[in-house]
Amino acid sequence: MEECNLHTIVRLPNSVFKPYASIGTNLLFFEKGEPTRDIWFYEHRVPTTQKAYSMTKPIRLEYLKGCIDWWGGAKREGRKETPQAWRVSADEAKASGYNLDIKNPHAVADDHGDPKTLLADLTAVEMETTRLRDQLKVILAEALAR
Repeated sequence: MEECNLHTIVRLPNSVFKPYASIGTNLLFFEKGEPTRDIWFYEHRVPTTQKAYSMTKPIRLEYLKGCIDWWGGAKREGRKETPQAWRVSADEAKASGYNLDIKNPHAVADDHGDPKTLLADLTAVEMETTRLRDQLKVILAEALAR
């Protein structure tokens, strides 16, 4: 990063190379001649028309149109932060020990709720399931007794 400009990292979904690899793939774009000042990240997402990429539903060039439009041409001009794109300074990357697994700051973390509430809800549902199972046993026993 001190001898080349790592200007862009395009993050691809985990499914791009399935079944051969099930981990995410990042495309790193370097330019010789100057050090890295900022690293742009672009997170490519699977189209809403499909669940994941596969051998029968591979990534297609038209699916990359959003990234191509955002790219800003040969000089990468006019890039803006979006829900899928963000910028990190070289100093931030250096401070993290050059760990480039930098999460999308625009992504909303899943909130699964309060664990105590979830456990209480689970207990209530399990109790209702037990009650219904016991009720079903009585009904079946009566039906078999006839």
